[in-house]
Amino acid sequence: MIMPKFTNQDFDTFHLEGLSNRMTAIQEHIQPKFKTIGIELTDYLAGKLGNEMYLHIAKHARRTVNPPKDTWLAIADNKRGYKKHPHFQVGLFDDRLFIWLAFIYELPEKKKIAQEFLNQIDIFEQLTDDFIISFNHMEKDSIPINELTSQNIQRFRDVKKAELLIGKYIFKENATQLSGHELMDLIKESYDQLIPLYQLGKKAIA
Repeated sequence: MIMPKFTNQDFDTFHLEGLSNRMTAIQEHIQPKFKTIGIELTDYLAGKLGNEMYLHIAKHARRTVNPPKDTWLAIADNKRGYKKHPHFQVGLFDDRLFIWLAFIYELPEKKKIAQEFLNQIDIFEQLTDDFIISFNHMEKDSIPINELTSQNIQRFRDVKKAELLIGKYIFKENATQLSGHELMDLIKESYDQLIPLYQLGKKAIA
């Protein structure tokens, strides 16, 4: 299968004015790439995890005025949705591509996951130095993985809206230079490192 690559046009989508214009560009140019990439990644993760995984592509359906400033695909073990479950993401802002393992605020049992991470915080040290941490999936702010503290995870546990996303940013200048297969290899290698964290999170709420 030929893997699509992301171009400057894809990133420039987020500079288009107006909800309709931006959504049309997302639907026509980005979502078909997400579908191809997502099918490959869903099969890959299902094989690695030993259970069925499901692809979800962000629809931005609730938006009526403000155009989205990012878009993504998500992969979870639930067919109906992903926000209430630990999930993997690939997506775009205007200046970067992101690869995440995401635990977002909709998780009903994120306290249990956070406590398991606190109990085994050394697991984060197994990630290579190019990983980053974000505490809000709607913003670009992040910290290097080696700056993560137990206080960060305690906040994820104790603050209702706090989130925990572990992954990588690939900035536009680099992302547009990657072939589709190079990008796929990078995403899979990233997911391989994130799978133990995913499994630990799932174990906490089993």
